[in-house]
Amino acid sequence: MSNHHTLLIIGGGAAGVSVANTLRRQNATLDIAIVEPAEKHYYQPGFTIIGGGAYTLKQTTKNEADLIHPTVKWIKDYADTFHPGDNTVTLRSGDTLSYDYLVVCPGLQLDWDKIEGLRETLGKNNVCSNYSPDTVEYTWECIKNIESGTALFTQPPMPIKCAGAPQKIMYLAADRFRRKGILDKFTIEFCNAGPGIFGVPFFAKALSKVVADYGIKTSFNSNLIAIDGPAKMATFEVTDGEGNKERVTKAFDMIHVTPPQSAPDFIKQSPLANAAGWVDVNDKTLQHNKYPNVFGLGDAGSTPNAKTAAAVRKQVPVVVDNILSLINSTPLREGYDGYGSCPLTTALDKVMLAEFSYGGKVTPSFPWLDPRKNRFIWWIGKTTGFPWLYWHIMLKGYRIDIPHLESYAKRFVEEE
Repeated sequence: MSNHHTLLIIGGGAAGVSVANTLRRQNATLDIAIVEPAEKHYYQPGFTIIGGGAYTLKQTTKNEADLIHPTVKWIKDYADTFHPGDNTVTLRSGDTLSYDYLVVCPGLQLDWDKIEGLRETLGKNNVCSNYSPDTVEYTWECIKNIESGTALFTQPPMPIKCAGAPQKIMYLAADRFRRKGILDKFTIEFCNAGPGIFGVPFFAKALSKVVADYGIKTSFNSNLIAIDGPAKMATFEVTDGEGNKERVTKAFDMIHVTPPQSAPDFIKQSPLANAAGWVDVNDKTLQHNKYPNVFGLGDAGSTPNAKTAAAVRKQVPVVVDNILSLINSTPLREGYDGYGSCPLTTALDKVMLAEFSYGGKVTPSFPWLDPRKNRFIWWIGKTTGFPWLYWHIMLKGYRIDIPHLESYAKRFVEEE
Protein backbone atom coordinates (compact mmCIF):
# COMPACT_ATOMS: atom_id res chain seq x y z
CA MET A 1 0.00 0.00 0.00
CA SER A 2 1.36 3.41 -0.98
CA ASN A 3 2.61 5.79 1.70
CA HIS A 4 2.19 8.71 -0.68
CA HIS A 5 -1.06 10.69 -0.92
CA THR A 6 -2.09 13.62 -3.03
CA LEU A 7 -3.71 15.19 0.03
CA LEU A 8 -2.73 14.26 3.57
CA ILE A 9 -4.86 15.60 6.44
CA ILE A 10 -3.59 15.62 10.03
CA GLY A 11 -6.57 15.46 12.37
CA GLY A 12 -9.97 13.82 11.96
CA GLY A 13 -12.09 16.24 13.95
CA ALA A 14 -14.62 18.69 12.58
CA ALA A 15 -12.07 20.34 10.28
CA GLY A 16 -10.31 17.25 8.96
CA VAL A 17 -13.41 15.20 8.18
CA SER A 18 -15.16 18.18 6.59
CA VAL A 19 -12.19 19.01 4.35
CA ALA A 20 -11.83 15.38 3.24
CA ASN A 21 -15.51 14.86 2.48
CA THR A 22 -15.95 18.25 0.81
CA LEU A 23 -12.98 17.62 -1.47
CA ARG A 24 -14.24 14.14 -2.23
CA ARG A 25 -17.56 15.60 -3.42
CA GLN A 26 -15.70 17.94 -5.75
CA ASN A 27 -13.15 15.44 -7.02
CA ALA A 28 -14.01 11.75 -7.00
CA THR A 29 -10.50 10.57 -7.89
CA LEU A 30 -8.25 12.61 -5.60
CA ASP A 31 -6.10 10.42 -3.32
CA ILE A 32 -6.97 11.63 0.22
CA ALA A 33 -5.80 10.27 3.58
CA ILE A 34 -6.57 11.31 7.17
CA VAL A 35 -4.29 10.66 10.15
CA GLU A 36 -6.46 10.39 13.27
CA PRO A 37 -5.92 8.02 16.22
CA ALA A 38 -9.36 8.34 17.89
CA GLU A 39 -12.15 5.92 17.05
CA LYS A 40 -14.85 8.16 18.54
CA HIS A 41 -15.84 11.58 17.19
CA TYR A 42 -17.55 14.04 19.52
CA TYR A 43 -19.83 16.97 18.77
CA GLN A 44 -18.05 19.16 21.29
CA PRO A 45 -20.51 22.11 21.19
CA GLY A 46 -22.97 19.72 22.87
CA PHE A 47 -20.78 19.28 25.95
CA THR A 48 -22.19 22.43 27.57
CA ILE A 49 -25.72 21.08 27.54
CA ILE A 50 -24.57 17.65 28.73
CA GLY A 51 -23.14 19.41 31.76
CA GLY A 52 -26.41 21.30 32.13
CA GLY A 53 -28.45 18.09 32.11
CA ALA A 54 -30.25 18.71 28.81
CA TYR A 55 -28.27 16.29 26.59
CA THR A 56 -26.51 12.96 26.84
CA LEU A 57 -22.96 12.03 25.90
CA LYS A 58 -24.37 9.42 23.54
CA GLN A 59 -26.12 12.17 21.56
CA THR A 60 -22.76 13.83 20.90
CA THR A 61 -20.85 10.68 19.95
CA LYS A 62 -20.40 8.82 16.67
CA ASN A 63 -17.87 6.37 15.33
CA GLU A 64 -15.10 8.04 13.33
CA ALA A 65 -15.34 5.24 10.77
CA ASP A 66 -18.95 6.18 10.00
CA LEU A 67 -18.03 9.79 9.19
CA ILE A 68 -15.10 9.43 6.80
CA HIS A 69 -16.00 8.77 3.16
CA PRO A 70 -15.15 5.12 2.35
CA THR A 71 -12.81 6.19 -0.46
CA VAL A 72 -10.74 8.33 1.94
CA LYS A 73 -7.94 6.35 3.60
CA TRP A 74 -8.07 6.51 7.40
CA ILE A 75 -4.66 6.06 9.06
CA LYS A 76 -5.27 5.28 12.73
CA ASP A 77 -2.07 6.74 14.17
CA TYR A 78 -0.58 9.90 15.68
CA ALA A 79 1.39 12.42 13.67
CA ASP A 80 4.77 12.94 15.31
CA THR A 81 7.13 15.09 13.23
CA PHE A 82 6.80 17.21 10.10
CA HIS A 83 9.40 17.57 7.35
CA PRO A 84 7.76 20.12 5.06
CA GLY A 85 10.94 20.61 3.03
CA ASP A 86 10.67 16.96 1.99
CA ASN A 87 6.83 16.88 1.95
CA THR A 88 6.75 14.12 4.56
CA VAL A 89 5.21 13.42 7.96
CA THR A 90 6.54 10.80 10.39
CA LEU A 91 3.98 8.98 12.53
CA ARG A 92 4.38 7.81 16.11
CA SER A 93 4.56 4.23 14.80
CA GLY A 94 7.66 5.20 12.83
CA ASP A 95 5.99 5.10 9.42
CA THR A 96 6.63 8.00 7.06
CA LEU A 97 3.98 9.45 4.76
CA SER A 98 4.61 11.72 1.82
CA TYR A 99 2.18 14.14 0.22
CA ASP A 100 1.62 16.70 -2.51
CA TYR A 101 -0.61 18.84 -0.29
CA LEU A 102 -0.93 18.86 3.49
CA VAL A 103 -3.80 20.09 5.70
CA VAL A 104 -3.01 20.43 9.41
CA CYS A 105 -5.97 20.55 11.81
CA PRO A 106 -5.29 18.49 14.95
CA GLY A 107 -7.27 20.70 17.33
CA LEU A 108 -6.09 21.89 20.74
CA GLN A 109 -4.59 20.07 23.68
CA LEU A 110 -6.00 20.45 27.17
CA ASP A 111 -3.22 21.38 29.60
CA TRP A 112 -4.75 19.96 32.80
CA ASP A 113 -1.36 19.78 34.53
CA LYS A 114 -0.85 23.54 34.36
CA ILE A 115 -3.25 23.72 37.32
CA GLU A 116 -1.57 22.12 40.32
CA GLY A 117 -3.65 19.34 41.87
CA LEU A 118 -6.38 19.40 39.24
CA ARG A 119 -5.76 16.02 37.66
CA GLU A 120 -5.86 14.29 41.06
CA THR A 121 -9.26 15.72 42.02
CA LEU A 122 -11.06 16.09 38.70
CA GLY A 123 -14.22 14.00 38.66
CA LYS A 124 -14.62 13.97 42.42
CA ASN A 125 -14.92 16.41 45.35
CA ASN A 126 -17.37 18.43 43.21
CA VAL A 127 -14.53 19.41 40.86
CA CYS A 128 -15.87 19.13 37.31
CA SER A 129 -15.16 20.20 33.73
CA ASN A 130 -17.17 20.11 30.50
CA TYR A 131 -14.02 20.10 28.39
CA SER A 132 -13.51 16.34 28.07
CA PRO A 133 -15.89 13.48 27.23
CA ASP A 134 -14.35 11.68 30.22
CA THR A 135 -15.42 14.40 32.67
CA VAL A 136 -18.45 16.18 31.23
CA GLU A 137 -21.11 13.92 32.73
CA TYR A 138 -19.81 14.59 36.24
CA THR A 139 -20.66 18.27 35.79
CA TRP A 140 -24.35 17.39 35.70
CA GLU A 141 -23.95 15.15 38.75
CA CYS A 142 -22.52 18.11 40.66
CA ILE A 143 -25.20 20.57 39.57
CA LYS A 144 -28.00 18.08 40.14
CA ASN A 145 -26.95 17.12 43.66
CA ILE A 146 -25.69 20.34 45.23
CA GLU A 147 -28.26 22.26 47.28
CA SER A 148 -26.36 25.32 48.52
CA GLY A 149 -22.95 26.91 48.91
CA THR A 150 -20.28 28.55 46.78
CA ALA A 151 -20.07 27.57 43.11
CA LEU A 152 -17.00 28.79 41.22
CA PHE A 153 -16.64 28.80 37.43
CA THR A 154 -13.20 29.45 35.98
CA GLN A 155 -11.77 30.61 32.66
CA PRO A 156 -8.03 30.44 31.84
CA PRO A 157 -6.02 32.82 29.65
CA MET A 158 -6.99 32.84 25.99
CA PRO A 159 -7.05 31.27 23.51
CA ILE A 160 -9.39 28.40 24.34
CA LYS A 161 -12.09 26.43 22.55
CA CYS A 162 -15.26 28.53 22.42
CA ALA A 163 -14.52 31.48 24.68
CA GLY A 164 -18.14 31.55 25.86
CA ALA A 165 -18.24 27.96 27.12
CA PRO A 166 -16.86 28.62 30.64
CA GLN A 167 -19.77 30.95 31.37
CA LYS A 168 -22.46 29.03 29.47
CA ILE A 169 -22.42 26.22 32.02
CA MET A 170 -22.56 28.80 34.82
CA TYR A 171 -25.84 30.20 33.47
CA LEU A 172 -27.31 26.70 33.05
CA ALA A 173 -26.36 25.87 36.65
CA ALA A 174 -27.86 29.15 37.92
CA ASP A 175 -31.06 28.50 35.98
CA ARG A 176 -31.28 24.97 37.42
CA PHE A 177 -30.88 26.40 40.92
CA ARG A 178 -33.53 29.05 40.22
CA ARG A 179 -36.02 26.47 38.94
CA LYS A 180 -35.49 24.43 42.10
CA GLY A 181 -36.06 27.54 44.21
CA ILE A 182 -32.58 27.43 45.74
CA LEU A 183 -30.70 30.14 43.79
CA ASP A 184 -30.64 32.38 46.85
CA LYS A 185 -28.76 29.67 48.73
CA PHE A 186 -25.77 29.99 46.42
CA THR A 187 -22.86 32.33 45.95
CA ILE A 188 -21.93 31.99 42.26
CA GLU A 189 -18.66 33.50 41.09
CA PHE A 190 -17.09 33.74 37.64
CA CYS A 191 -13.29 33.77 37.97
CA ASN A 192 -11.85 34.79 34.62
CA ALA A 193 -8.15 35.24 33.84
CA GLY A 194 -9.20 37.81 31.25
CA PRO A 195 -10.20 41.43 31.80
CA GLY A 196 -13.94 41.16 31.06
CA ILE A 197 -16.97 38.95 30.61
CA PHE A 198 -16.58 38.56 26.82
CA GLY A 199 -14.14 39.73 24.18
CA VAL A 200 -16.69 41.47 21.95
CA PRO A 201 -18.04 44.58 23.78
CA PHE A 202 -21.39 44.47 21.95
CA PHE A 203 -22.17 41.10 23.54
CA ALA A 204 -20.32 41.80 26.80
CA LYS A 205 -22.88 44.47 27.72
CA ALA A 206 -25.76 42.07 27.12
CA LEU A 207 -24.06 39.30 29.10
CA SER A 208 -23.49 41.66 32.02
CA LYS A 209 -27.27 41.90 32.32
CA VAL A 210 -27.54 38.10 32.43
CA VAL A 211 -24.90 38.01 35.18
CA ALA A 212 -26.78 40.66 37.17
CA ASP A 213 -30.09 38.81 36.78
CA TYR A 214 -28.65 35.69 38.40
CA GLY A 215 -26.76 37.65 41.05
CA ILE A 216 -23.43 36.27 39.89
CA LYS A 217 -20.21 37.82 41.19
CA THR A 218 -17.45 38.44 38.62
CA SER A 219 -13.73 38.37 39.39
CA PHE A 220 -11.58 39.32 36.40
CA ASN A 221 -7.81 38.97 35.98
CA SER A 222 -8.11 35.91 38.25
CA ASN A 223 -6.31 32.85 36.92
CA LEU A 224 -6.76 29.46 38.62
CA ILE A 225 -3.32 27.98 39.32
CA ALA A 226 -3.93 25.32 41.99
CA ILE A 227 -6.75 23.32 43.51
CA ASP A 228 -7.07 21.19 46.63
CA GLY A 229 -10.09 18.98 46.03
CA PRO A 230 -10.44 17.30 49.44
CA ALA A 231 -10.11 20.66 51.23
CA LYS A 232 -12.32 22.34 48.60
CA MET A 233 -9.92 25.26 48.17
CA ALA A 234 -8.91 26.94 44.89
CA THR A 235 -5.89 29.23 44.49
CA PHE A 236 -5.90 32.06 41.97
CA GLU A 237 -3.21 34.40 40.72
CA VAL A 238 -4.90 37.81 40.70
CA THR A 239 -3.42 40.71 38.73
CA ASP A 240 -4.30 44.28 39.69
CA GLY A 241 -4.53 47.31 37.40
CA GLU A 242 -0.81 48.02 37.72
CA GLY A 243 0.28 44.49 36.86
CA ASN A 244 1.02 43.40 40.42
CA LYS A 245 0.19 39.76 41.16
CA GLU A 246 -0.95 38.11 44.36
CA ARG A 247 -2.27 34.70 45.27
CA VAL A 248 -5.82 34.48 46.56
CA THR A 249 -7.37 31.28 47.92
CA LYS A 250 -11.13 30.73 47.75
CA ALA A 251 -13.28 28.04 49.32
CA PHE A 252 -15.85 26.27 47.16
CA ASP A 253 -18.58 23.70 47.39
CA MET A 254 -18.49 23.11 43.63
CA ILE A 255 -16.06 24.29 40.97
CA HIS A 256 -16.26 24.00 37.20
CA VAL A 257 -12.76 24.24 35.76
CA THR A 258 -11.88 25.23 32.21
CA PRO A 259 -8.33 23.95 31.65
CA PRO A 260 -5.60 26.02 29.99
CA GLN A 261 -5.26 25.10 26.33
CA SER A 262 -2.62 25.31 23.63
CA ALA A 263 -1.58 23.90 20.29
CA PRO A 264 -0.50 20.24 20.56
CA ASP A 265 3.14 19.77 21.53
CA PHE A 266 3.99 18.08 18.22
CA ILE A 267 2.78 21.22 16.44
CA LYS A 268 4.67 23.62 18.74
CA GLN A 269 7.90 21.71 18.10
CA SER A 270 7.43 21.57 14.33
CA PRO A 271 8.69 23.84 11.53
CA LEU A 272 5.03 24.63 10.77
CA ALA A 273 4.57 26.61 14.00
CA ASN A 274 4.89 30.33 14.55
CA ALA A 275 6.61 31.77 17.61
CA ALA A 276 3.50 31.18 19.73
CA GLY A 277 3.25 27.53 18.67
CA TRP A 278 0.30 27.73 16.25
CA VAL A 279 0.21 26.52 12.63
CA ASP A 280 1.43 29.65 10.86
CA VAL A 281 -1.13 30.46 8.16
CA ASN A 282 -2.38 33.47 6.23
CA ASP A 283 -5.43 34.91 8.00
CA LYS A 284 -7.53 35.03 4.84
CA THR A 285 -6.33 32.21 2.56
CA LEU A 286 -5.35 29.75 5.35
CA GLN A 287 -2.25 28.84 3.33
CA HIS A 288 0.94 28.35 5.32
CA ASN A 289 3.10 31.46 5.32
CA LYS A 290 6.28 29.53 4.47
CA TYR A 291 5.20 26.30 2.76
CA PRO A 292 2.70 26.98 -0.06
CA ASN A 293 1.42 23.39 -0.33
CA VAL A 294 0.46 23.35 3.37
CA PHE A 295 -2.81 24.68 4.83
CA GLY A 296 -4.05 24.93 8.39
CA LEU A 297 -7.49 25.47 9.87
CA GLY A 298 -9.47 24.83 13.02
CA ASP A 299 -8.33 25.31 16.58
CA ALA A 300 -4.60 24.79 16.01
CA GLY A 301 -4.36 27.52 13.36
CA SER A 302 -2.74 30.90 13.99
CA THR A 303 -5.76 32.87 12.77
CA PRO A 304 -7.02 35.21 15.56
CA ASN A 305 -10.65 34.10 15.41
CA ALA A 306 -12.90 32.40 17.96
CA LYS A 307 -12.02 28.71 18.04
CA THR A 308 -15.46 27.26 17.33
CA ALA A 309 -17.08 24.71 15.00
CA ALA A 310 -18.81 27.64 13.28
CA ALA A 311 -15.39 29.05 12.38
CA VAL A 312 -14.40 25.69 10.91
CA ARG A 313 -17.59 25.66 8.82
CA LYS A 314 -16.49 28.91 7.17
CA GLN A 315 -12.82 27.90 6.86
CA VAL A 316 -13.38 24.56 5.13
CA PRO A 317 -14.61 25.93 1.76
CA VAL A 318 -11.66 28.35 1.67
CA VAL A 319 -9.12 25.56 2.21
CA VAL A 320 -10.84 23.23 -0.26
CA ASP A 321 -11.10 25.88 -2.98
CA ASN A 322 -7.50 26.95 -2.49
CA ILE A 323 -6.14 23.41 -2.68
CA LEU A 324 -8.04 22.93 -5.93
CA SER A 325 -6.69 26.28 -7.12
CA LEU A 326 -3.12 25.09 -6.49
CA ILE A 327 -3.82 21.83 -8.31
CA ASN A 328 -5.26 23.77 -11.26
CA SER A 329 -2.63 26.55 -11.13
CA THR A 330 -5.19 29.29 -10.56
CA PRO A 331 -5.03 32.15 -8.01
CA LEU A 332 -5.96 31.55 -4.39
CA ARG A 333 -8.86 33.43 -2.82
CA GLU A 334 -8.89 35.42 0.41
CA GLY A 335 -12.17 33.93 1.53
CA TYR A 336 -12.02 33.78 5.32
CA ASP A 337 -12.92 36.92 7.30
CA GLY A 338 -12.47 35.54 10.81
CA TYR A 339 -16.10 34.51 11.30
CA GLY A 340 -16.94 32.70 14.49
CA SER A 341 -20.16 32.02 16.31
CA CYS A 342 -20.86 31.35 19.95
CA PRO A 343 -24.41 30.28 20.90
CA LEU A 344 -24.40 31.49 24.51
CA THR A 345 -26.76 29.36 26.61
CA THR A 346 -28.09 31.91 29.10
CA ALA A 347 -30.85 29.64 30.44
CA LEU A 348 -32.25 26.15 29.90
CA ASP A 349 -34.51 27.45 27.14
CA LYS A 350 -32.71 30.57 25.89
CA VAL A 351 -29.61 31.30 23.84
CA MET A 352 -27.91 34.50 22.72
CA LEU A 353 -26.44 33.88 19.25
CA ALA A 354 -23.16 35.82 19.13
CA GLU A 355 -21.63 36.03 15.65
CA PHE A 356 -18.54 38.08 14.87
CA SER A 357 -15.47 38.28 12.63
CA TYR A 358 -11.91 39.61 12.86
CA GLY A 359 -11.57 42.65 15.07
CA GLY A 360 -14.75 41.85 17.01
CA LYS A 361 -16.99 43.06 14.19
CA VAL A 362 -20.58 41.97 14.80
CA THR A 363 -21.65 39.94 11.75
CA PRO A 364 -25.08 38.35 12.26
CA SER A 365 -26.64 35.95 9.77
CA PHE A 366 -30.22 36.98 10.59
CA PRO A 367 -30.53 40.76 10.11
CA TRP A 368 -34.11 40.98 11.35
CA LEU A 369 -33.22 39.65 14.83
CA ASP A 370 -31.35 41.62 17.49
CA PRO A 371 -28.34 39.35 18.26
CA ARG A 372 -28.22 40.56 21.88
CA LYS A 373 -31.60 39.02 22.72
CA ASN A 374 -31.90 35.68 24.48
CA ARG A 375 -34.24 33.58 22.36
CA PHE A 376 -35.95 30.20 22.58
CA ILE A 377 -35.46 29.66 18.82
CA TRP A 378 -31.68 29.57 19.32
CA TRP A 379 -32.11 27.03 22.14
CA ILE A 380 -33.83 24.80 19.56
CA GLY A 381 -30.90 25.55 17.27
CA LYS A 382 -28.38 24.68 19.97
CA THR A 383 -30.02 21.39 20.93
CA THR A 384 -31.42 20.23 17.57
CA GLY A 385 -30.69 22.38 14.52
CA PHE A 386 -26.97 23.03 14.85
CA PRO A 387 -26.09 19.38 15.70
CA TRP A 388 -28.10 18.23 12.66
CA LEU A 389 -26.25 20.69 10.42
CA TYR A 390 -22.95 19.46 11.86
CA TRP A 391 -23.53 15.75 11.33
CA HIS A 392 -25.57 15.82 8.12
CA ILE A 393 -24.32 18.86 6.20
CA MET A 394 -20.89 20.06 7.32
CA LEU A 395 -19.19 16.72 8.04
CA LYS A 396 -20.67 15.12 4.93
CA GLY A 397 -19.09 17.76 2.76
CA TYR A 398 -22.16 19.67 1.61
CA ARG A 399 -21.72 23.39 1.11
CA ILE A 400 -24.57 25.58 2.29
CA ASP A 401 -23.57 29.13 3.08
CA ILE A 402 -25.63 31.57 5.16
CA PRO A 403 -24.31 35.11 4.59
CA HIS A 404 -23.08 36.98 7.65
CA LEU A 405 -22.52 40.69 7.21
CA GLU A 406 -21.35 43.54 9.38
CA SER A 407 -24.00 45.73 7.74
CA TYR A 408 -26.71 43.49 9.21
CA ALA A 409 -25.72 44.65 12.69
CA LYS A 410 -25.58 48.37 11.85
CA ARG A 411 -28.87 49.41 13.42
CA PHE A 412 -28.28 47.35 16.55
CA VAL A 413 -24.74 48.67 17.04
CA GLU A 414 -26.02 52.22 16.62
CA GLU A 415 -28.41 51.62 19.54
CA GLU A 416 -25.46 50.96 21.85
